[in-house]
Amino acid sequence: MIPLPFCVSITHPKGLMNMNDGKMILDGNVVAASIRESVVGQVKQLVDRGITPTLATILVGDNPASETYVRMKGNACQRLGLRSVRVDLPSHTTTEQLIAEINKLNDDPQIHGILLQHPVPDHIDERAAFEAISIQKDVDGVTTLGFAQNAFGFADFPSCTPAAIMAILEYYNIPIESKHAVVIGRSPILGKPVSAMLLNKNATVTTCHSRTANLADIVRLGDIVVAAVGKPKFVQGSWIKPGAVVLDAGYNAGNVGDVDYEACSVNASAITPVPGGVGPVTIATLLKHTVDAADKFA
Repeated sequence: MIPLPFCVSITHPKGLMNMNDGKMILDGNVVAASIRESVVGQVKQLVDRGITPTLATILVGDNPASETYVRMKGNACQRLGLRSVRVDLPSHTTTEQLIAEINKLNDDPQIHGILLQHPVPDHIDERAAFEAISIQKDVDGVTTLGFAQNAFGFADFPSCTPAAIMAILEYYNIPIESKHAVVIGRSPILGKPVSAMLLNKNATVTTCHSRTANLADIVRLGDIVVAAVGKPKFVQGSWIKPGAVVLDAGYNAGNVGDVDYEACSVNASAITPVPGGVGPVTIATLLKHTVDAADKFA
């Protein structure tokens, strides 16, 4: 087994390690199951009070990938005892019409979380639509207010994929404090918020992007590497320093992430697979946020 230079203990709370050829596989399905299990009792208590946690998902247009994601989220709600409400809008929907639909959901006391599936058609002002979502129902962490609260460390509902990454690190007891985290990607719902969350946990954070010079050299400095660039197998094995922990937040055609998994596994001490890594934890986090919203604001 390759030594973990900065992880004295990398076992998760149940003391189990999912190993493959000496590498630790950060199994997102296990983490997601733990999150779901943690809210089962909360859901039951809410239902006993006459409150069924409800997530409304808005899909604009007929993007096949978005349709799949929305269906998966609806099925996940059903399995946990949540209610799922789908709002399907045609591709010619205007920004104003979309915002009107969001406002209806904001005003509906039976709706506790609102998710606008990304991306929307190009003619829609997606940022304006995101901003229309009530902060109390922004369970996906897409508003600028939610972003600001996350940066300050007190968001009720941080962006789900960054929160999923942090949940994986916590579950497997991977140290963050004093480590150098390199985040590849700067989107407002992934790269930037996960950088803030790592910084709030006392990591030293370098956020990279498409215009970063000498990117490979910078990634080689990372004790923790988060890939969120949206390009298949973008991160190469030679970029990963021995013992680094690699979290792949990408999902691309062909069921591949943003990391060249086989190549990066050579040096990484721990790595998330794709699929079965960050993705399942993201969905579980969305459900938890919806349950928490129902508990806090219903």
